[in-house]
Amino acid sequence: MTVDDYNTFCRSLAHTTHVVQWGGAHVWKIGGKVFAIGGWNNKNEQLFVTFKCSDMSYDMLKDMPGCRPAPYLASRGMKWIQRTGIATLDDGALRDYLAASYDLVARGLPKHTQRDLGLVAEAGKPAPHIKRNSRKPAAVAKPTRRASQTRQGAGR
Repeated sequence: MTVDDYNTFCRSLAHTTHVVQWGGAHVWKIGGKVFAIGGWNNKNEQLFVTFKCSDMSYDMLKDMPGCRPAPYLASRGMKWIQRTGIATLDDGALRDYLAASYDLVARGLPKHTQRDLGLVAEAGKPAPHIKRNSRKPAAVAKPTRRASQTRQGAGR
């Protein structure tokens, strides 16, 4: 993914803002809160992308080749991953994780900020006009229940 591809995708998400800070990193925010950081590895000028993720995604990605816990962020107990190569996450999967990061951060905003941005409609329902990525976020298969985990004889 090029920096232009990265910026174009993040710009396509509703109500995002862009700032270049922290030594030239392209930082994308929703409601003033960071959801993605794109910066370069000084050795080969490859774009590294950092994003927030769910606990399950963090546990899955943190030890995969081409991904690592995000420096400074993950060390503080936050669930942020940095893609350092395409060995594990191709550009399509990265877009999915960026969209999921956007959603996680947007849902964590105060309700009044969500309303001001048009992210929620009446009664806490999502606003129908929010642009979303058409692809579903990359996810781990839903765990199945083992027979030993089901409650045998419940309700008897």
